[in-house]
Amino acid sequence: MLSMEHLTPLRASRPVRTMFFDAGNTLLRMNYEVLAEQLRVRGCAVALERVREAEWRARVRLDAHFAPGTSTESRSTSGRYLQYLLEGLGVTDEETVRSMAEWRRTYNLPVGLWHQADPEAEAALTLLAGRGIRAAVISNSNGSVRSILTELGLARHLEFVLDSAEVGVEKPDPRIFRIALERAQVEPDDAVYVGDLYSVDVLGARAAGMDAVLLDPGACWGPRDCPQVPGLLAACRLVIQRGA
Repeated sequence: MLSMEHLTPLRASRPVRTMFFDAGNTLLRMNYEVLAEQLRVRGCAVALERVREAEWRARVRLDAHFAPGTSTESRSTSGRYLQYLLEGLGVTDEETVRSMAEWRRTYNLPVGLWHQADPEAEAALTLLAGRGIRAAVISNSNGSVRSILTELGLARHLEFVLDSAEVGVEKPDPRIFRIALERAQVEPDDAVYVGDLYSVDVLGARAAGMDAVLLDPGACWGPRDCPQVPGLLAACRLVIQRGA
């Protein structure tokens, strides 16, 4: 049986020069522990693994709402995301949902929940560097993503960090991907983008002419017309194999 990352191949065959990454839910991991703790103190004890799995499923539900012009950084998007995560855990009590939403809006500002390194991030970026493949970030963010990556020690592996709040355009608009390609001085066929949302990351990168890989750690997305991988190391290995 083929592994997940080979079910749909990358389109181009030439070697990759630059690999672009999303930040949240890609190089950066949501703080599932604090979510579980906040639910516990509200009388909803759930296992950490269940929180993680509910978040994976929430991504898929959220993706369906990204019509043209919908911001991933809006308050309504954040609220819907949390609602779907809580519903995935069976938490539907109105008071609990309201209380969690209020807590979420003020937690760890301006960084929020995505302030932990993905367990495979360091190894994945090191693997790319060892193969001569450059790495950079294209992220929808509020201006804080570079500082998070720096604090976690991941920025030292990156050529640059492109933050939507700084450049004034968000994924999936192909302009932000083109800005990154120009800054990296590579053609679209020489680059691959890795992210966690199909409509935002995969379709956005493709609109700029790039290949794209969808992170799907819980195998929640179902069949898609792009490579789907369980983690960052699998994504990097897939990219290294292209053109080998």
